[in-house]
Amino acid sequence: MDKYKQTPAVNIRIFCYFCSEYYKMKGRPSIYQDKELILKAQEIFWEKGFNATSLSELSKATGAGAGSLYNTFKGGKKELFKKSLQQRREGLYEFRDQLEKSDSPIELIKDHFRTIVSADHRTHQRGCIVANTVIEMTFIDDDLQNEAIEILKETEKLYTATILGEQKNGNIKSTIPADTLGKYLISIWCGINSLRRIYPDKEFLQRQIELQLQIIT
Repeated sequence: MDKYKQTPAVNIRIFCYFCSEYYKMKGRPSIYQDKELILKAQEIFWEKGFNATSLSELSKATGAGAGSLYNTFKGGKKELFKKSLQQRREGLYEFRDQLEKSDSPIELIKDHFRTIVSADHRTHQRGCIVANTVIEMTFIDDDLQNEAIEILKETEKLYTATILGEQKNGNIKSTIPADTLGKYLISIWCGINSLRRIYPDKEFLQRQIELQLQIIT
């Protein structure tokens, strides 16, 4: 009897072993390509930024191994970060749809700013991932910086279009050009996301936000 001859059961175990090893190297199934993985990674990026976030932290947060992440996101950590930013753009599009359906779109915009007031301390310290990226990537990575800038500019255009429409409808008395007010809202947003880190106080932030929003009436 050939001492190297394997039984069918042994052969099956060997086959399964090599299959499992293959998938470990190849990366996990495409289930990790979904939005849930990106949102989990986004949480880490939001708190630590791009540069300070390690691959091991992303693996731990998402539950996907390094091989799986690189198999799913060919561009590695940078691609995953860009998709995290893209998710914020998708949030902007959802907000745009809400504005289009709203009878009081300006109040909806103001309420968006007001939500900052009720945030917890950790959220205050995180600020805005898009505004954070503009600052972090200056002189570091033009591609990621421009990606964040474009999201803010798209937001500005949405504000401008909404304000212009409400001015034409007589719902805004201010004669300040809509594009100026649109940029003003972006200035408020970026500024308040720094201020909330310095003064994470509900009453203080409420007063500041209401004061700055008075111009859009």
